Order: sequence, then C-alpha cells, then structure tokens
Amino acid sequence: MKRIKILVLSISTSILVGVSSHWGKAVIALPPPEDIPEEILRTEIITEARSPIDGKRLTAAEYAELQTQLQTSPPPKLDAKIRDQIFLLRLRKALLQIFPFLGI
Repeated sequence: MKRIKILVLSISTSILVGVSSHWGKAVIALPPPEDIPEEILRTEIITEARSPIDGKRLTAAEYAELQTQLQTSPPPKLDAKIRDQIFLLRLRKALLQIFPFLGI
C-alpha cells in the first residue's frame, strides 16, 4: 500500500512538473506579425538614397543627377612636384623591399 502511494505521488509530481515547466511559455519560433517578410522587402522599389559625398538624403532623381555629375567631372590634378615626390617614394619603397640593406 505504501509503495502504491509513493508511485502515485511520484508520477503525479513528475506530470505536474512537466506541465508547469511548459505552462505560460510563448511560442517564439515564428517572427512577430508586424515584421515584414524578406521576400516583400526584396521586391520593394527604393525611392530614396544617400549622397556618397556628405550622406544627405536624396530622391532618386537627385541621386541619378549626382551620379552623372560625379562621372563627368574630371579627376583632380596634382602638382608636378608632388607627383614626382610620390613617384620617388614608391620607387624607394620598392627598392627597400628588394634590397633591405641599402638604408636609403
């Protein structure tokens, strides 16, 4: 009789613990309903952009105009002395990689 009471008590306790451990837990396997699916976001047409120069918001037309201006503007020219100095520094770096004992 005592064994049956202990058996019933242990079974009911294990069932109670099992049920109470899962009781009240929300299912988090699905994203929240206000979250927009990625498939819809991929098909969305982007109508705003940011300027690559200063990061300001631009409309699509302003962004296209800025891109054409950036492509048509000539690259900035360096002074001849500065260009020669850069060439000599690159030459020195290359020589030091080949001949590290030169000490130049």
